[in-house]
Amino acid sequence: MTATVDAALDRLKRQDAAVPDQGATLTIAEMAERTGVSAHTLRYYERIGLLSVARDGAGYRVYTAADYARVVFLNRMRMTGMSIRGLQRYVALVEEGETSVPERREMMLAHRDAIRAQIQELVFALETVEFKIAAYGGHPEP
Repeated sequence: MTATVDAALDRLKRQDAAVPDQGATLTIAEMAERTGVSAHTLRYYERIGLLSVARDGAGYRVYTAADYARVVFLNRMRMTGMSIRGLQRYVALVEEGETSVPERREMMLAHRDAIRAQIQELVFALETVEFKIAAYGGHPEP
């Protein structure tokens, strides 16, 4: 694989390895470092209702393990092209409780289909790029 692909996979693996323990809390800087999501984006997610973050006595944000899981989920859904509006709808459904599970499941099924279609399109596009590399005298795989 290329360095770019390796770096992307390493970032995702670090997210999975950096999950805070239940009961532990993180500052915004720690959350940004562990998730790879900037502090600016974390504040934005809070401002638009995707996160509801507790504050300590001094008014600083205090992120929990549940907040961490939410940020990783949001990050991965954004990676797949889910819109902010779609994420807001999903989060609103989560906040409705168990009665919204069927609708959330339908959302995820539809999004899964969109991701699968996107993957197929990207495979075709990659084949075109590899063809051009070969046409220019190179080999597709470094």
